[in-house]
Amino acid sequence: MNVRTLCLGVLAVAEASGYEIKKEIEEGHFSHFIDASYGSIYPALIQLHAEGLLTVRAEEQTGKPDKKVYGITEAGRRALAKAVSEVPAKDKFRSEFLFQMLMQPLLTPGAMLNAIDKQLRDLNDDLSRIAECQRKEQPHAGGQFVAGYGKAVLTAAVIYLEQKKAELLREAVAPAAE
Repeated sequence: MNVRTLCLGVLAVAEASGYEIKKEIEEGHFSHFIDASYGSIYPALIQLHAEGLLTVRAEEQTGKPDKKVYGITEAGRRALAKAVSEVPAKDKFRSEFLFQMLMQPLLTPGAMLNAIDKQLRDLNDDLSRIAECQRKEQPHAGGQFVAGYGKAVLTAAVIYLEQKKAELLREAVAPAAE
């Protein structure tokens, strides 16, 4: 997937300004897919508009310049449908936590436990957000699938980390008992 497709996806849900698209990609329903900077969003919007895939209108703001609000056209919906019909590339997963765990020989048991505890808090926060979204909204089938997939992956990670934490704690107690 590329930024163009991501912008079309956001705009398929609702009209938005470039700022609102960026916010949706960072914090909203589209935050789980790919990162996109303003430096990639705005050129994509300009190009999509030039190709007739988006509309743009100026919206007056008090005390500020007019903001550009983008909407998707029927041609844009067809382009989005075509893009999402293609087999996706392999997911890329990047994690500072996993790098830290790779470097375990350099960590004290206390540092490992702190890192695991933080990761568990982060994962449980993400699970809480998913549950809250499911309570507040009745998402369509695609939203239900994404939430269910996210819940399954995060739950498996929590279980694994809780097992590893228990092993570390047993190892820390065992030498003291001897």
